Amino acid sequence: MRVAYRMLGSVADAEDMVQEAFIRWMKADRSEVRETEAFLRRTVTRLCLDQLKSARRQRETYVGPWLPDPVVEEQDDDVTLPLMLALERLSPLERAAFLLHDVFGLGFDEVAATIQRTPATCRQLAGRARNHIREARPRFQIEKQRGIALAEAFFAASRSGDMKALGAMLAADVSVHADGGGKRPAANKPILGFDAVMRLHESLAAHFRNHSSHLVRTRFINGLPGFITLETDGELSTTALDIEDGKVVAIYLVRNPDKLRHLH
Repeated sequence: MRVAYRMLGSVADAEDMVQEAFIRWMKADRSEVRETEAFLRRTVTRLCLDQLKSARRQRETYVGPWLPDPVVEEQDDDVTLPLMLALERLSPLERAAFLLHDVFGLGFDEVAATIQRTPATCRQLAGRARNHIREARPRFQIEKQRGIALAEAFFAASRSGDMKALGAMLAADVSVHADGGGKRPAANKPILGFDAVMRLHESLAAHFRNHSSHLVRTRFINGLPGFITLETDGELSTTALDIEDGKVVAIYLVRNPDKLRHLH
């Protein structure tokens, strides 16, 4: 699941890949399998490479910003949400080589056997990936309790309309990325800059005065502090906060109900 989810960014698709790999495992001649883990990882990775071709076509017609499915309590993983978005810009082979080598710690011989390329090619693929996503790698991890406290304070300020408290939390170049998938209201493009984000939250605060937003719980979501809420339409939403030097530099909202089913 860890390999498949990081390759695809979708919990449901990752589960499908693992299920298909299990079917292949059940049909395999076990006498031909020297290392169970390597067999399963290779099978899952190759299935994901095939799946990425159709997934990319689907994302070309996706309504509004695309965000990976929210996965809760991943604070100890350095594959954070900004890094997963950066992985989206890589080719499928670059993505596989980087994840298998840099994240899961496999040697290039094993990576080569998995994606059916030479070790030298895999080293080049991983190197290109590293150069593309260097800025998205987490420079430091926020301490867990500090992150949760900031998420709680952000929820309180954004729902009560305390613009002074909210503004004190935001960086000058803060951005908002909302994924509604065309199925729930959400901005169709990222909202950039302090003034635009403050205007957005002023209008949202007016909305929340008449439509309550209940805090379900604060958690780390895709490696970032955030919270899960229950909205008046009966659906969940997740908010993840990218924090640098004590300020929120990006806000990621997932509202597409298809991406939240596993959280129920």
